[in-house]
Parts: sequence; C-alpha cells; structure tokens
Amino acid sequence: MKLLGIETATMVGSVAIVDQVDVVASYLWNIESAHSEHLMVAIQQILADASLSLQELDGVAVSIGPGSFTGLRIGLSTAKGLCYATGLPLVTVPTLDALASRLVFCKYQVCPMLDARKGEVYASIYQTADGEISRLCPPEAIPPELLLKRISQPTVFSGKGAIVYRGTILKTLGKKAYFAPPELNSPDAAAVARLGFSALQNGETAELFSVEPFYLRKPDAKISTKSTV
Repeated sequence: MKLLGIETATMVGSVAIVDQVDVVASYLWNIESAHSEHLMVAIQQILADASLSLQELDGVAVSIGPGSFTGLRIGLSTAKGLCYATGLPLVTVPTLDALASRLVFCKYQVCPMLDARKGEVYASIYQTADGEISRLCPPEAIPPELLLKRISQPTVFSGKGAIVYRGTILKTLGKKAYFAPPELNSPDAAAVARLGFSALQNGETAELFSVEPFYLRKPDAKISTKSTV
C-alpha cells in the first residue's frame, strides 16, 4: 500500500510517497512564494522519481489544518482534484497531529506550536507512548502566555511558533522547556501520509465535496454585504 502525502499548512511545503515501512520519495520546499507555484510540479516529479502513476497509489493524505488559510486551501483543493480524477480515497490529517508525530518516541509530552500571528499560536499538547501520540487537549488558537500557564511538566516544543516565542517559553518554564531540532520544526508530508494509513485502514475517508480545511478561526478578509449601487 502506498499513499501520497501533501503538506501545505505552513510556509514549508512538502509532498511524499510512503508505504507501510518506508518513505519511497519526498520533496520539500521552503521559499517565499505561493504553494500553487510548486505543488503540482512537485507531485509530478515525485511520481516520476518513484516510477509510479497516480493510479498505482492507494490514496491521498492531506494536512487539513490549522495553518495558513491560503496554503490549506491549495493543498486540499489539489488533493480533492487528484482523488476526483482517479477515484482514490482521500484522508485528512490534523496538522498538529502530524507535527507532534515527528517526536513520537519523545519521553516528555510534546507541544507543537504554529505561529498564528496576532500574538497567538495554533497549539495542542500530546502524550507519547509505545510509538503513538494521544492528544491531551483540543487544538486552539491561543496566546502563548495563556497556553504556558497550563503546562507544569517537562515539555518538548516544536514548530515555527516555538521558534518565535522561544524567549517567552524559556522565561515561563525554564529548565522544563525543551526544543525540537530544526529539521523537526515543520509539518512533513511523510508524517501526514504515515498517519493517513491508520485513517484509511479504519475507513475514515473524507467526503470529497463537503470536506473543508480546519481553520480554527475565521480568515481576516471578509466579503462586504453593503450595496455598492
């Protein structure tokens, strides 16, 4: 069984093809441009490198959020289009789950944090045990100071939010705060695909025409309801 993973929730985008024991191929970009300029090119390239066609895959797993509003829309719409064209099942993976799963064998609890701007982070707290993660609280858009007041035990922080608010974390938690290495600070398409296996095996597939990104909060831009006549 092979899954295509798509991750576009942050500025770091990636795609990967993963089977049940290995990463077959992966491609990552971290550049100041829209994911729409790179995503389909990367998918075509990774399929060519793996000598596979879309029809030879068993499904598509996509990071569903929270994260960048534009990035999530691009990733999900691309995944939906591929599944609609091929009949492949689509599975959605919470972005913070995928980020936390990169530290699945950590002996401390894990707190992935994405920078939500406006003085907030998208975050949750996870416990790790026996190679599995379990969420201790629901994902939130929350000021980091408020989040840190809830933490009393040693915790490993990861993600862009942990980089932005590193000083605040250290000031609050001191020696109880640990930080993931740089290569584990971004959500990753291979982790998305790996978590997608469990969802697919459990029959937790998404409905193509109704599934939407998990934003956590509303976009800043709003459509005006005032008449311009």
